[in-house]
Amino acid sequence: MTTLITLYNLFSKIPMIYPLYFFYGAVFLFLGIAIFVTNMKGSDLKLANSLWMLGIFGFMHGVHEWLELYPLIHGEQMSLQDIFLVRLILLYLLLFSFFFLLQFGLSLISAIDDKQMNPINAIFFIVVFVLAAIIWEHGSRVDMSFLWNAEVGIRYSLGLSAGLVTSYGLITYTYKTKNLSMAVSANFLYAGIAFAFYGIFGGIFVFHTDSFDLHLIASFLRGVSAAFISFFILHALNIFNIETRKKIEQQSRILVQSEKLSSLGQLAAGIAHEINNPLTNASLGIQTLKKKLMGGNVKPEVVKKLEAVEKNIDQASVIARELLQFYHTGGENLAPVNINKVIDGSLTLLTYKMKNIDLERNQESVPDIMGVHGKLVQVFVNVLSNSVEAMPKGGRIRIATVQKNDQVQVSVTDTGSGIAKENLSRVFDPFFTTKEIGRGTGLGLYLSYGIIHQHHGVIEIDSTEGKGTTVIIKIPTRERYEENTNSG
Repeated sequence: MTTLITLYNLFSKIPMIYPLYFFYGAVFLFLGIAIFVTNMKGSDLKLANSLWMLGIFGFMHGVHEWLELYPLIHGEQMSLQDIFLVRLILLYLLLFSFFFLLQFGLSLISAIDDKQMNPINAIFFIVVFVLAAIIWEHGSRVDMSFLWNAEVGIRYSLGLSAGLVTSYGLITYTYKTKNLSMAVSANFLYAGIAFAFYGIFGGIFVFHTDSFDLHLIASFLRGVSAAFISFFILHALNIFNIETRKKIEQQSRILVQSEKLSSLGQLAAGIAHEINNPLTNASLGIQTLKKKLMGGNVKPEVVKKLEAVEKNIDQASVIARELLQFYHTGGENLAPVNINKVIDGSLTLLTYKMKNIDLERNQESVPDIMGVHGKLVQVFVNVLSNSVEAMPKGGRIRIATVQKNDQVQVSVTDTGSGIAKENLSRVFDPFFTTKEIGRGTGLGLYLSYGIIHQHHGVIEIDSTEGKGTTVIIKIPTRERYEENTNSG
């Protein structure tokens, strides 16, 4: 009991602001450490390219809060010059920590919305270094009053904007993570909300040091916000483990499938060859018969039936060709190809299917890619055919091409029936189809995936049932492909 009383008397003499600053700094330092020890190598998530800036913010802000303790604890033993030096270092730490937080928010927004925000980044970069230069230029003329006013200005400008921009970026990012994990998505949402409060408490709620109670309240609110930020961000970092696990599962599934499909492909090729010969003979026979009958008095319904037979033979031939393509996965030599010309060729082949379709084309002038023209035409024929078949009563298809950094990106968006959420993860599986029996083999998207992969690109599908589907294809530019080839 005596020991407890002694400890109570000891800790009761410690000002409340000391443990508050210690806790505040520890929370942010722990956040920085957690971010930098997280394994993000090989991640395809856009967050991975921006997270290091949040880690630097955590380190710098944590050091800032701990350094705030130094003049409070040792102020009586410090000269005015020493106190001034510490306050100057604190000002620089505050300035650059908010700068990195703001850059993290802007970088995240840029990655999510695919917006080029370089001018905005440059403006804030210039502002920060102009402020730093002004402080440095004042030199000996800088006094404690100037440092206080500078801190207030930094908190009101960079502190508030950095917190709110990061809040918006994290909240928006929740929509990108729902497919991976709803729990992780919720953590990003809560972290975004916490950053909004942090921006307000750390940016607007600035009180003069002579009002100690208000200063204590402001520090407490910032500390609570920091604790929530770290808690939710640390839980959200689990997204990289989830991504890795899903990649491993996908690779395992592909390995199992490849073993099965190796023998299945040989069987399919044999069947396709056997089917092709009688189909070709049947098609020639139908055409000859039609020519002979056209010259005589033949009932129209007879001609219609022959045309229906011919149409079914053609459909069977298409299926046979897909089976052959399924087996012959080898690639030809790549050559410079203009993706807009590939799309033009695909649309020409599908003219007969596009009668009830409102076609919108927003195709920019883009650089060449390295590819095989015929195979790329096959990809877009498959994608566009799926879009048309998803709109049996007509609808709208929008095709857009654009260069983004070192990639050519094509998006095909339709207003069709869409794809059910539970089927989205299976659309690239071989033989998977939601079409009626006899209307498709389920190989179109599987083959398209393989072809785009051969072109060192990616194909992605985003769809909402009842609202439509968007297929996005990204292929490296010719220059990028040659750089990778030479470096490899």
